Amino acid sequence: MPAEDVFKNLQTSKDGLSSNEAKKRIATYGYNSIKPKKSNNALELFISQFKSPIILILFFAVGLSFFLHDTVDAIIILTIILVSGLLSFWQEYDANNAVQKLLEIVQIKSTVLRDGKPVEITVEEIVPGDIVLLKAGAVIPGDGLILESNSLSVDEAMLTGETFPADKEVGVLPLETPLSRRKNCLWMGTHVVSGTAKAMVISTGKTTEFGKISERLKIRPLETEFERGVKQFGYFLMEITLILTIAIFAINVFLKRPVLDSFLFSLAIAVGLTPQLLPAIISINLAHGAKMMARVKVIVKRLASIENFGSMDVLCSDKTGTLTEGTVKLQSTFDVNGNQSDKVLFYAFLNAYFESGFINPIDEAIRTFKEFDTRDYTKLDERPYDFVRKRLSIILSKSDKSIKETQPHIMVTKGALDNVIEVCKNAEIEDGKVVDIKTVQDSIQKQYRDYSDKGYRTLGVAYKNIGTETTVEDEIESDMTFLGFITFFDPLKKNITKTIEDLKALGISLKIITGDNKLIASNIVQQLGIRGMKILTGSEIHDISDGALIEKVKEVAVFAEVEPNEKERIIIALKKAGCVVGYMGDGINDASALHAADVSISVDSAVDVAKRAADIVLLEKDLNVLIEGVKAGRITFANTLKYVFMATSANFGNMFSMAGASLFLPFLPLLPKQILLTNLLTDFPEMTIATDSVDKDMIMMPRRWDIGFIRRFMIVFGLISSIFDYLTFAVLMFIVHASDVQFRTGWFIESVVSASLIVLVIRSKKPFFKSIPGKYLVIATSCVGIATLIIPYSPMAGILGFQAIPFWVLFLIAAVIMLYVLTAEIVKKLFYKNKN
Repeated sequence: MPAEDVFKNLQTSKDGLSSNEAKKRIATYGYNSIKPKKSNNALELFISQFKSPIILILFFAVGLSFFLHDTVDAIIILTIILVSGLLSFWQEYDANNAVQKLLEIVQIKSTVLRDGKPVEITVEEIVPGDIVLLKAGAVIPGDGLILESNSLSVDEAMLTGETFPADKEVGVLPLETPLSRRKNCLWMGTHVVSGTAKAMVISTGKTTEFGKISERLKIRPLETEFERGVKQFGYFLMEITLILTIAIFAINVFLKRPVLDSFLFSLAIAVGLTPQLLPAIISINLAHGAKMMARVKVIVKRLASIENFGSMDVLCSDKTGTLTEGTVKLQSTFDVNGNQSDKVLFYAFLNAYFESGFINPIDEAIRTFKEFDTRDYTKLDERPYDFVRKRLSIILSKSDKSIKETQPHIMVTKGALDNVIEVCKNAEIEDGKVVDIKTVQDSIQKQYRDYSDKGYRTLGVAYKNIGTETTVEDEIESDMTFLGFITFFDPLKKNITKTIEDLKALGISLKIITGDNKLIASNIVQQLGIRGMKILTGSEIHDISDGALIEKVKEVAVFAEVEPNEKERIIIALKKAGCVVGYMGDGINDASALHAADVSISVDSAVDVAKRAADIVLLEKDLNVLIEGVKAGRITFANTLKYVFMATSANFGNMFSMAGASLFLPFLPLLPKQILLTNLLTDFPEMTIATDSVDKDMIMMPRRWDIGFIRRFMIVFGLISSIFDYLTFAVLMFIVHASDVQFRTGWFIESVVSASLIVLVIRSKKPFFKSIPGKYLVIATSCVGIATLIIPYSPMAGILGFQAIPFWVLFLIAAVIMLYVLTAEIVKKLFYKNKN
């Protein structure tokens, strides 16, 4: 369909939409997103805290209690459920808000025409009828029709599976043309590799081709190892809980205890034992970690990636901006004879000044080195830089009022030396004298090696008088005249050697992946003062098998002359070699490597496609920022594992205690309301675990999710917990000769206080008196302990089914708790000793 007809159908124009019309269309079409825009609606989030089947059944049981006139107990149980839900809601709501604010910092934006002017808006705000302006690195924000293009190529691998970019151009094609051959169309989810374009957005969100596929396949990010582990462990605990809960209910009914009390008792145990807070507390923990990382200028886009960030033991990165200052500076320009040349500088300036592709530091360095008067020059055409040709060509016309005849147009090309030389037939040696380039080929290569040996990045410059030609075609970009070299330098960052040592101290080895030649890479290594560092080139990588590469990658520290697809191959080889690989990239050619890495890292100044692919975005391209982020990520991971240890071991121990108590006691060991109160009180310290301090040894080395280790921890410490529960039962039954109310009071105190104190023990491998816990954890533990001791002596005691017990009984319970803490400390030492 011609563009004019599409304009009419979408009621838009070449100048785009007005701001008011765009707002109306957002209301009509919705936000431009595959997933619905997530709202942090407080009421919805609050209701979601009570959606678990066990809680719903408990609500039903509360209603039944009201019906049977057991009003006081029903109100108490209902109150405890609501307080627990409010606590979880408040933490999760705060966490969601914090994460949403962080994500807004690194939103991807597109340039569109609004009210006839180019403005930047978020991709989500784009609507059908918008006119978007695209350049290299830009993400295509919706399905659209190309209105104008210049040497446009687009990576459509996500939709078509094609490895090489597709060339795009303006045109009208038959309606039945397959998607992969529609050269005049752009598709959401793809990205511009090279060139520029103006396009009209036809469809957005779920109505795009990518949106339809994602709806059919329910596309979602791959689960991380941590997410899988949490899910599997949650299912495991729920299965055990369900079996034991049903068994406890059956035993109590068999022993002819009241059916309603037995039912409520079983449900209360299920609430107490089910890890229903596990997802919420992990989310809170990760959100707190994301806020902590944001303080060190690291923005987490996907919370689950924090675990991989903490587990990372290999970091792959380019040298520019990480090892070096990242501010490329022009060193000099030389002619073929090695003499400094203003003509080479002037032609390089013309090429850089009129270039309109993506912003890059090389052109910026040329433009700022020295300014020239370009008023007599007019740009006619441009063939942008791409990663196949590796050169940029500009056609210019020059007007000279003193000469009446039209001067021939000139094409100026600059780029990678070999790629410039391959389109050159001649070379200008001095005073405009031109010779066959073959006669000076050896001299050119020798100079190139000399510049590279000194650590300079070297580009070539060529030109050609092309008469009246106005467009850059393949046949025009040939038979050129080589003019000379431009050399650039990028100084190493101060203290970079110490930074690399700091990474090594964290158990992270740095591997440099660069497109620069081997000589430059070698020079950087020498400047860093590192000896014996192996270098592997892209051509060598190409010649070895995947199996051999897996063996080599661990030894190699620098990969030079690497093509974009080879970056991905290196990352995959490292992963297969057993490494957790982070990749730090900010360019168009980094997208595939970012997707392949375990943790993808980009910077806020990166091109859209790199920023979109990243799990983590640095607000500064600095390895020191990354180091601080890794430490924050490891603190988060360590605190998350602490909760997992606490929740799983406590749940496992309580299962055995409750099951055993039901078998030999002539009464319910705890009333349903007392179990729920116990569960609520023991949750308080665990809610603060995200703010806990972490031992240095937990931060200094990468750690990974180990389900086997957690299972062993759960069984060992769960059984110890259960043993001391049974010891408490024995003290209360045979020494105190407690009544049912006294028994419940005594066990309630022992259960809550010991569960709170044991958190301080198992939170660290060190003895609890050598590892200082976080302030809020200490406060929460102290408050819970004091509240637990006060409740039996307060006016609430009778309502909750407790009574005051003699102080000598409290001393006995305290002795059991102290013995429990001491035993847990001894077992902990042996447990970690055997692990090592």
